[in-house]
Amino acid sequence: MHFNDFDIGVFLRDYWQKRPLLIRKPWSEWRNPVDPDELAGLACEPGVEARLITQDRIAFGVEHGPIPEARFSKLGRKPWTLLVQSVDQHVADVAALIAPFRFIPNWRIDDVMVSYATDGGGVGPHFDHYDVFLIQGLGQRRWQLGGACDADTPLLPHDDLRLLAHFEPAQDWVLDPGDILYVPPRIAHNGVAVGDDCMTYSIGFRAPARSELVADWCDHLVAGLQDEDRYADPDLQAQDNPGEISIGAVERLHAMVTETMGDPDGFARWFGRYNSMPKQPDIDWRPDEPIDMADVRNQFAGGAALCRNPASRFSFIREGALSVRLFVDGCDFPCDGPSRWFAERLCARERMMVDADLIGSDAVMMLVAALYNLGSVAFDAEE
Repeated sequence: MHFNDFDIGVFLRDYWQKRPLLIRKPWSEWRNPVDPDELAGLACEPGVEARLITQDRIAFGVEHGPIPEARFSKLGRKPWTLLVQSVDQHVADVAALIAPFRFIPNWRIDDVMVSYATDGGGVGPHFDHYDVFLIQGLGQRRWQLGGACDADTPLLPHDDLRLLAHFEPAQDWVLDPGDILYVPPRIAHNGVAVGDDCMTYSIGFRAPARSELVADWCDHLVAGLQDEDRYADPDLQAQDNPGEISIGAVERLHAMVTETMGDPDGFARWFGRYNSMPKQPDIDWRPDEPIDMADVRNQFAGGAALCRNPASRFSFIREGALSVRLFVDGCDFPCDGPSRWFAERLCARERMMVDADLIGSDAVMMLVAALYNLGSVAFDAEE
């Protein structure tokens, strides 16, 4: 599934994180990838993050999943919206929607949220801290966009929704099936269903907060520090005033902290593991029976392709000219020689055939077995 007449270079230069863009009918044909009943069924399952948003003239109500199946028959005629996160992990056709956006690095891609709304349904005027592509899947939705927001933008009191206290639309579009609207971070927007059976696919991108990075990096460092690693001043000299914290002491203390935190190679390895952690870590994708190198070779000898688990996150960092470190689901694997080439190719493709040279590499076969036993890859015998 690829776009027609879409200039990636122009988009990145003129629109990405700068201004909105409406993309009308970028595909030669459009087919809605998941029907409303299937989406509702997912919302009823435990372990699936879902929200049911009801609204009246006074306020928005939010119910968190799993949503009881009987609840949908009791919603009546008032507008309502169903939001289901990470549908790409459960429906292959929804996961395929990400492919045209792979010009954005994989580590930045978060998930595909799918919404279903009845006439007038929405989540109210709000803003997000991340980029999003809004694909209209079924029916119509009116999108109104306003100005840029920040931490000082007034919000209405609500426990679950980031509702703007004041919203002044500057742009107004109605999207039909197959249309896409790109919204940069912090731009106010409001989407309202025009008619029933309105479905929208939101492809969101990860934007780690500075506070998250500092907190988790520090937690990682602290876990590896020894209690015996303490301040020392063997060159201490008498001071005129014992109440003074000397400049030398401050510099030494500061160095204890900054030298620990300022390890770029350690940070890269930590970030690769941190960023590749599954969005839903409570779901266990591991197979019932682990496999070994011989089993992997037998699969490939039989013509099986290797497929990435849509719920898994794959990325790599180069370590010198001849090796990479592969990060998958919070784990890391140093790769060189044939395994380096294999790791780079695996990160670039959701499905790949493995040629004879790689099948003959023990390092590659061991890596595939490890990834399979994590639940991060599977074999597909279909061409």
